[in-house]
Formats: sequence, C-alpha cells, structure tokens
Amino acid sequence: MLLLLTCLNPETRNLIMVQKTKKNSVEITEVGNIIDIKKDVITVSGIPNCVFGELLDFESGDKGLVIEFDEKRIVALLMGSGINAKAGDKAVSRGDLFRVPVTDKLVGRIVNALVKPMDGKGPIKPSAYNPVFKDAPAIMSRVPITESLETGIKILDTMIAVGKGQRELIIGDRQTGKTTIAMDAVINQKGKDVVCIYCWIGGSYTSMVKIIEALNGKGAMDHTIIVAAPASASSTEQYLAPYTASAIGEHFIEQKKDVLVVFDNLTRHAWIYRQIALLLNRSPGREAYPGDIFYVHSQLMERACRMNPKIGGSMTFLPIADTLQGDITGYVQTNLVSMTDGQIYTSAVLFNEGFRPAVDIGLSVSRIGSKVQSAALKEVSVQLRLEYAQFKELQKLTKMRAKISSEIAKKISRGQTLTEILIQPANAPISEMEEILIFYAFDVGVLDPFGREEIVKFEKNILKFMKEKHSEILGEIKITKELTPEIKQSINKAFMEFFKEHELLI
Repeated sequence: MLLLLTCLNPETRNLIMVQKTKKNSVEITEVGNIIDIKKDVITVSGIPNCVFGELLDFESGDKGLVIEFDEKRIVALLMGSGINAKAGDKAVSRGDLFRVPVTDKLVGRIVNALVKPMDGKGPIKPSAYNPVFKDAPAIMSRVPITESLETGIKILDTMIAVGKGQRELIIGDRQTGKTTIAMDAVINQKGKDVVCIYCWIGGSYTSMVKIIEALNGKGAMDHTIIVAAPASASSTEQYLAPYTASAIGEHFIEQKKDVLVVFDNLTRHAWIYRQIALLLNRSPGREAYPGDIFYVHSQLMERACRMNPKIGGSMTFLPIADTLQGDITGYVQTNLVSMTDGQIYTSAVLFNEGFRPAVDIGLSVSRIGSKVQSAALKEVSVQLRLEYAQFKELQKLTKMRAKISSEIAKKISRGQTLTEILIQPANAPISEMEEILIFYAFDVGVLDPFGREEIVKFEKNILKFMKEKHSEILGEIKITKELTPEIKQSINKAFMEFFKEHELLI
C-alpha cells in the first residue's frame, strides 16, 4: 500500500510517502524534487529534514549524498559515474547515512570509492556496513604510540621513525619519489600482520596500474587493498575515496589488527573539493579554496589512532602532498603539516643528485621518533642526524677552499660513507636486523676505509652471512632488543670473519 500526502507547509510543498510494510508497520519517507543539476552537484527542494552524509534516491535510479542544506533546499553529490536524473524528477530521502560494505575478503582486491570491485574478480559479499563519515575515536579509548611501524627504508627507520597509529606526511615536489616511499612501506609489511590500504586519488589510470603491478610483483597485494579513484572517476568518488579507505581500515581495527593507510594524494583531493565548492557557489578564500578545507582534511587525519588493546588495533596514516618548486608554505600543505605528527620532505635537488630516497633530513621530522625504536636501533642511529648535518655543512664550506685539515677531511670522508649507506634502490626495503648490522658497522667505523662498491657488497651480504655463520648473535639481539657489550664483541669478530671471507680487508 503506497500513499502520497501533500505536506501542509506551503513553503516546502514536499511530499510525505507513507508505505505500509509486510509487518503492518508504517514507514514515512520525505519526497522532494530536483530543481537544478550542475555536473555532479544536484539541488533538491522539499526535503527539510535531513543530515550531512544522508543518502537520497532519485526517480531515475541514481543516488545522491547530502553535503549541504538549509530550510528550503538541500545539495547532494551524485553517486556513480553517469547521470540519468533531470530537473523535475522526484528525490526520496532514505533517512540513513551513507555506509560502505566491509569484509575481511577485501584484502587483495581493487575497489572504487563505493567499494564496488574494479578487478574483475567478481562481487564482494559484505559482512558489515561502516559509515563513511565517522567521528574520530575518543581520547580515553586511545593509548600512547610505542610500537614502531617498520618501513624498511634506512633513512626513515633510523632518523625519522614512524610509529603504529601515527600520521606522517610525505611532502615534496612532483617526481621526487614520494609514492615510492609509500609503496616501500606497504611492501615491507609483508608477513608482519599489517593490513595495508592504498588510496589513489585523482591520478592517472596508467600510474595506478603501474603501482598495482609493482605491488603484485613484490607479493604485497596479499595484504593490501586498493581504493581507486583515478582522474577518470567522478568528482564524488574522488572526494569520498579517503573517507572510504578510513572506513575500511576501521573494520580491521575493530578486529584488533594493525592498519596502514596511504593517501596518494591529498593535494589532488583538495583540488576536487575546491571544484565542488565552486559549483556550490561558496566564497573562495586563500588560493581559491573554500573556508572549510582545513576541516575536510582534519576530520580525516583524526581517525588515525592506536586504540587500547582491549578495544582495538591501530591505524597509521601516510598522507602524501605535492609542493610547487619546493614551497612548503602553500595553504593545503601548511594545513596538513599542522594536523600530522611530522613530515618526510623530499627534495628535487637531492633527487637529481642521485640521493634516493631524496629525503631532506633538515626539513623532515617525526614527533614520535626514537620513542618507538628498539634499543639496539636507537643506539646505532642516535648520532646519525647530527653527523649527516655536519657533513653537509662542511661540504658546502670546503667547496671554496683548496686546503683542508686532516680532521675535516676525515669527517667529510665519513659523511660520504654515510651518504652511500643511506642510498637505497626503489621497492627494496630491508629488515630491522639488517639496519642494525649496517649502522653498527658505520658507528664503529669499520666501513670508513671502503668505497662505494665495497659498501654495497657489505650491505647485500652481511645478513645472509650472519644467518649462516652466526645465527645465535641474531637470536640474542631479537630477544634482548639491545646491543650488550658481549653482543658487540661477537659482532666485531663476525665482521672480521666476513671481511676475510669476502676479501674486503685493505
């Protein structure tokens, strides 16, 4: 039984749809009319009772998401890529917030912002539905971040450590390796029981395919979900993509699992939101962005957390943002810096010099840092940032001098050795044990006499040698998490044995 009753309010003139269900209960739904369509933005009149994030059904079969409303009208974003709706069509309020289907079976899949499969592997049967727009976890349900998220990137794990539950911004010019850093972090989670979600926003479809192929080639798709909203997707999907990725991550948090989410990238997300805001006739502010652009990203970043182990797991965010010619003072960039727990700054100058990953140690920082490092890794890396900074300053000063003292020459030589150690090929993360061995060798100075080829040979073979000949030393480090005097003495003897075996003694 279906009745349409005219509302008594002469201003809204909306319809109330009263439907009698099978259980003899009555369901009342508001019905309005589409009065304007601008690209993916639809204006509806006649539905005065609504909330932000509510779903609308249109007469054409399309769906909309409420993003703005007042007493006389509401504005909705079209869901999906095509539109069949036209002015005058009816719009029905469902009275429910937009939720996306979630399930453990999403791991290994490629989905769009509406969690519809894009990989041709068939439908995904959901186990629950999570709201896309959700409040961040309460303070009392969180605990301090004390556990390290190992990225496998030497320069990050030693000097800019990331903890589980942290928000670490990756920022820099285009084509400076930001995506590669995020991919390496995802690849390194293999076998660590961390669910990774890679959210691709507004980039080219070709680049997205290359990322998926690289992750597949390293076996990382076994623990990764791709949320894809490339440039060819609708503006609604590009806007919703990071919130959808967070909603999926929260499903795994509830199961007390650790989650890593990469947003690539939020600069393009800000562009698409600016486009939507201008279609809504909102007043443009700084750099033509709407005034609420800060809230759009801050409500997203606040969802990263480390929950009380009795309640849930952790969710770590690695948002990516672009700069123009190294200018970190842009509106969106400074907003993101202020709402994250540190930033990894990539430099075009370092990238072009061949120092990769091109991380600028002077501008990069982690507000969690050494708190999450193991005692062994902390001991061998505590002086690295200072030594590298001194080396860069001495390098600048000595360019103008023909003669330098032996002490300065020794420091420069040691700095060059450190630079060679920090260089790392793309998509080749290493274990924490390798990092401890390599940087302990640098700390005690055994690598100082060697050139680039010998250092690379040492890095490639030292862990394999230790596993084959001195596995008991590695076992002690794993148990104690420290470098005791006895362990150090054993490592020193093992190094000498390694140099003899590989004919690296000078």
